[in-house]
Amino acid sequence: MTFELDLLAIPKAVPEVRRLLRHHSCEVRLCVSELLTNVIDHLGEGTPVTVRVLLIGHDRTRIEVTDPDPRALPVLLRATAAEESGRGLALLDAMARRWGVEQGADRKTVWCELDEPGQRPPYHVPAVRAGTR
Repeated sequence: MTFELDLLAIPKAVPEVRRLLRHHSCEVRLCVSELLTNVIDHLGEGTPVTVRVLLIGHDRTRIEVTDPDPRALPVLLRATAAEESGRGLALLDAMARRWGVEQGADRKTVWCELDEPGQRPPYHVPAVRAGTR
């Protein structure tokens, strides 16, 4: 099964895409939401994107979000407990089998691959420690 959608990255598009993917797992919907939100936050509202969800074999799902800026690359951050943002890629990194970026001359695609439910090892989410006094 393949899902592909061209849209403008705006905040109201995030729940709309999640709704269109309602037959996919929560993990797929979460990863699509995080990647789409990164485009909004780092490239700006109204950026044209293509969202793809592809079944690879019978045990893996690949999620891709393509945008027109090959220079703005995602950065995996380790947000502290006090920070209000910066956890999206860390969450994706913990859930995905692997993820990366494919750069073209006039675009980039940020992608991740998820194991199908029942095929994946338990998630490893790094602990966040509050500062000490």
